[in-house]
Amino acid sequence: MGTARLGVLVNLLLAIFKGLAGILGNSYALIADAVESVADIAGGLVVWGSLSVAARDADHDHPYGHGKAEPLATAVVGLMLLGAALGIMLEAVREMMVPHQPPAPFTLAVLVGVVLVKETLFRRVLRAAAVDNSGTVHADAWHHRSDAITSGAAFVGISAALLGGKGWEWCDEAAAIVAAFVILANGIRIIRPAIHELMDGAPEEEFLDSVSKAAMSTPGVRHIEKLRARRVGTQFDVDLHVQGDPALTLHEAHILSGIVKGRIRSSVPAVCHVLVHMEPYEPQ
Repeated sequence: MGTARLGVLVNLLLAIFKGLAGILGNSYALIADAVESVADIAGGLVVWGSLSVAARDADHDHPYGHGKAEPLATAVVGLMLLGAALGIMLEAVREMMVPHQPPAPFTLAVLVGVVLVKETLFRRVLRAAAVDNSGTVHADAWHHRSDAITSGAAFVGISAALLGGKGWEWCDEAAAIVAAFVILANGIRIIRPAIHELMDGAPEEEFLDSVSKAAMSTPGVRHIEKLRARRVGTQFDVDLHVQGDPALTLHEAHILSGIVKGRIRSSVPAVCHVLVHMEPYEPQ
């Protein structure tokens, strides 16, 4: 959760900094960038809260744990991005229709600093996401990359407005619209895997193959008749039908199922729950 707290703090400082620079420097692209940072703050708080909830142990009301809080928070972050993108687009179009002064040159220096800070934060959070195997933290990392891109687009737009002179003021708003499309695309990219997880979509074949190989490596296992898995936060629930010698007693089959569970958990650390259904092996 340290990366989430860091992200919230950095975004708060950047939102204030960019907002003031945008107002004083007469740049709507920079103001729009500040609005996007406010959305980042809200998203960071959602991530922070979801990680706290997802880390809770299973209880009577949630026997499978609280891992679904992660994809739910990821979807919320994605929806925030979509909302911010649409708001920026509408306001930029409105600003284009109103005569106004070009942005001040100092806004370019502000944007260079913002891009450097955001790209550094993106790389740090992405490393943390890889370590934690967290989809929510991964989404938060790409949220920072989205910010760096939107700030870069604002830099291009403001530069064009300043170099073009009178009549080119619209480039500032055009940059805001380009940035909004980038934000929109990132929102969609973040929401899709979150919905897949919330709908208990199947994990990648590579993961299922590793589980199957671990089970088949157990002495006494003849065949895997059925295998299903679903992601729950940073871990996976697995259930499978294992076929063994029909002559096994109920006690022996129970022992074998326990060994299969142990093999899977030791071979695939991301697996948290395993349900093994034993069946007699009957060659076709």
